[in-house]
Amino acid sequence: MKTRTFLFLIGAVLSLHLPQHTVAQTFRVTSGISANGCPSYIEVYEYDFVEEKPSFPGGGQKLVNFINDTRRYPAEAYARGIEGRVMCSFVVHPDGSVSHISVIRGVEPTLNKEAVRIINKMPAWHPGKISGQAVPVRVICAVPFRK
Repeated sequence: MKTRTFLFLIGAVLSLHLPQHTVAQTFRVTSGISANGCPSYIEVYEYDFVEEKPSFPGGGQKLVNFINDTRRYPAEAYARGIEGRVMCSFVVHPDGSVSHISVIRGVEPTLNKEAVRIINKMPAWHPGKISGQAVPVRVICAVPFRK
């Protein structure tokens, strides 16, 4: 028992003195089909793994306002009382443009389509950065639909 405790303490002390390197996690996003018929991908960083996170112009409250002002609740879904949050992912590129929009968790086809339309209309974001350099970052955003 003393040996285990001793080895644990040595490991803990050594880990404090070794340099800690964090590696930004990346994600492969499908970007289409190449000329030879194979899927092609782009490598993007995950939102939580960049030093400076991408942001909507004006901040989070402006993003909520944009979604609320742009959203047009599909009439049939509204009449049937369909509600929920459509979870979407998209890529914010180094120039701030938004692309590669996909529905991660949908509610109903018309609501999903409306959520994608809203994200397509977004203005350019402030890009995410690593070591001061703008990089492509995958962002996940919920678009709510409530009566």
